[in-house]
Amino acid sequence: MLKHFSLATVAVLAIGAASIWTADTAAAAASLGQPDANGFISLFNGKDLTGWEGLEGFWSVKDGVIDGSETREHSVQTDLILSASKEQPEKFVNFELHIKWMLVSPDGNSGVQFRSAINNPKTLHVGGYQADIDSGGNYTGSIYDESGIAGGRATMSNRGEKTTWDAQNVRHNEPLSESAGSLKKLLHNTGDWNDIVLIVNGNRVKYSINGHLMTEMIDESPKAVLKGGVIALQMHAGFTMDIQFKDISIKFLDGNQ
Repeated sequence: MLKHFSLATVAVLAIGAASIWTADTAAAAASLGQPDANGFISLFNGKDLTGWEGLEGFWSVKDGVIDGSETREHSVQTDLILSASKEQPEKFVNFELHIKWMLVSPDGNSGVQFRSAINNPKTLHVGGYQADIDSGGNYTGSIYDESGIAGGRATMSNRGEKTTWDAQNVRHNEPLSESAGSLKKLLHNTGDWNDIVLIVNGNRVKYSINGHLMTEMIDESPKAVLKGGVIALQMHAGFTMDIQFKDISIKFLDGNQ
């Protein structure tokens, strides 16, 4: 059974923040609420799943945080979807997204979907660009093409690398200043919070965790997803896992940074 968590509309924007936005970004923000002094809009009220849509029995709010949990025997590939991004996916193109996450269980596989699409309405499975998260830290900090929606390119940009996909869909990698191994040591273990900053602007994506740039991707490929899409929190099938999210906020960008 799907459970829909409706989003209250707040049309008033802070004048200072709205003045730097285009009409499109202001329209996207208007359905979410008021930005703070830095232009960020909170996406989670800390009380319930208002503004989100998820598969009942897998997503809940516990002690002020979003909790996604499943058992290996009762699991499904599913996502918790930001309702506004489903209703107006074309508005969620360029943004800076902040999220804190923590794996409560020793095992698990998750991620933050962006510029994505719902490819299974029954299970709310979302495909597209994914800021990857896994318990072993093998994929955390990389960008993945979930379900092949971005052209079937699997892991599109590895932790510790800047990857450019050129206009011929050819991949070019160069190392970041911090290596993949060094960056892995900065990831917090089970039971500790990790802080994501995801900047998506034009054809460029920067994925940082705990204040360090994990990977950067420039997607000039014809297969690039540049027209926006769904934002969602993933829970991968096949695990006995518990993952939590909190302090979720977004700032819309104009695509020129």
